[in-house]
Amino acid sequence: MRFGMSGCFLPEDMNDITALTCKRVRRAGFSGIATRFRANHPQTTTRTGARHLKALLDGEGIRHFQATGYEQNLIAPDSSERRNAVRIVQHAIRLAGWMGARAVATGPGSMNEEGPWFPHRDNHSEEARERLVLTLRECAKAAEDAGIILALECHQLVTLRTPEIARAVVEAVASPVVRIAYDTANWIDLSSIYDTAAAINAHADTLGDLIASAIAKDVWLENALTLHVQDGYPGFGEVDFAALFRRIEALSPDYPIIAGGTQTRELPIVSRLFHKLAKDLGIRILDSHEEPVAA
Repeated sequence: MRFGMSGCFLPEDMNDITALTCKRVRRAGFSGIATRFRANHPQTTTRTGARHLKALLDGEGIRHFQATGYEQNLIAPDSSERRNAVRIVQHAIRLAGWMGARAVATGPGSMNEEGPWFPHRDNHSEEARERLVLTLRECAKAAEDAGIILALECHQLVTLRTPEIARAVVEAVASPVVRIAYDTANWIDLSSIYDTAAAINAHADTLGDLIASAIAKDVWLENALTLHVQDGYPGFGEVDFAALFRRIEALSPDYPIIAGGTQTRELPIVSRLFHKLAKDLGIRILDSHEEPVAA
């Protein structure tokens, strides 16, 4: 198993990553990163800068587990908007390849103009699902050519609102590189929050080897008179991360678990949790240079 981190002290500009940044990642107990370089748009960022980042990460022993797909709307009814979204994802895939990233992560987008993860009744329509499949098929060729995983992030408020729908969409796209970046928080609801181990196992049973990585976030119910399921750093809430570790390790010891929803001040807590769980479960933690032992 490999451990990755995201957010925290990682900069939004790839040019601000330094050897010191990489050393901080390793001292925190992680061998790789997931990045959201909002300052480096994929349609304008040069190959030279991306290759410089790759050389730096390689030299410092840091794996680039996942780069962002820039959260464009892949389900927009307007065909010209979707074509532009495809172009952005294709450029993001190309950029990820230059940077040496294992995957590009993207959500489906939302019909809510306030944000790509916010609710809208049309997100759950059959038409939105059909548009998503068509759009992902156009993106998949670029990922296949680049040797990059196109990892779909899912949530109950957007089109990929259940594991069953996510699996159906991926199977309809029919590309070996279109997979799922499984997030422990995003499908947890009132019916499952007090038995997240059962939920995680059910999700993993449904998705099987379509899972390519995991984003470890915790989740809890807030004290309010309307239902509010809040997410945050691992170890604070209800998620049974032992169940997650078992299922990801069973899929492949090479797969990363990436700490999500975490601030820099919380990172030591998360690192201790991850390392203790791995030790208790007898799971070998792989460093960046180590490869899994063949069965």
